[in-house]
Amino acid sequence: MNGTLYLCPTPIGNLSDISERVVSTLKEADLIAAEDTRNSMKLMNAFDIHVPMTSYHEYNKTQKAYTLIDKLKEGKNIALITDAGTPGISDPGEVLVRMCREEGISVTSLPGPCACIVALTLSGISTRRFCFEGFLPSEKKERREILEDLKDEYRTIIIYEAPHHLKNTLSDLKEVLGGERRIAICRELTKRFEETLLMTMEEATDHYEKNEPKGEYVLVAEGLDRKAEKEKQKQNWMDTDINEHLQMYLDKGMDKKEAMKAVAGDRGISKSDVYKALIDNTR
Repeated sequence: MNGTLYLCPTPIGNLSDISERVVSTLKEADLIAAEDTRNSMKLMNAFDIHVPMTSYHEYNKTQKAYTLIDKLKEGKNIALITDAGTPGISDPGEVLVRMCREEGISVTSLPGPCACIVALTLSGISTRRFCFEGFLPSEKKERREILEDLKDEYRTIIIYEAPHHLKNTLSDLKEVLGGERRIAICRELTKRFEETLLMTMEEATDHYEKNEPKGEYVLVAEGLDRKAEKEKQKQNWMDTDINEHLQMYLDKGMDKKEAMKAVAGDRGISKSDVYKALIDNTR
């Protein structure tokens, strides 16, 4: 009978945030797969956990996954941990989970600390809809493509960043999203010097030109204001000649009645107003 892979969240700063369930799962596991065994040893010592550990990280994630799969097939229960937070979120754990699913091996995820959710709730920016980007790619072309996608994003955007890349990332975000867009910059979450700064992109870039970034960061950027964008689009249509506007839809194969309805919708006016404007333009 196969064993089970347990995804065990570990504290992102404050050791007290670990759950009793995670501690008991770690103690009862046959093996703990850790992103950095030296770093995780501090956690093991703090909670008197004496279970064999093996490394599982970005540079061995595929090859080592096969080894771990074999152990799971032998009936061993494996607990997967990352340096901080929930395994599988922007780390190699997702590879092992996918392979377990493909092999029919049971996987269960325990609730616990997750930096992106902590930052989102601290941000003061809308939490209703959000997208998580993790760490932006270092390769310039791919990075630019993702940033261009985010330009038209209505949801709140969450990004992880290291201190030595923060200035460049803020500069890129300001260029693409605009200097007036709000951003919450969260650092050292759950630790003694936890800090959240809510400011515009312009203010953020200025702030870190004067203050050297320290600690790990989570950036929570405001999405586009849907209402404001609709007003902007409506105004753009109102500035367009109404005959040209109608012709655009006629050229797409709409009949005149459908085209007039579409024009009215774009401009936020009634069909009768469209008809009247078209009549006035022919006089």
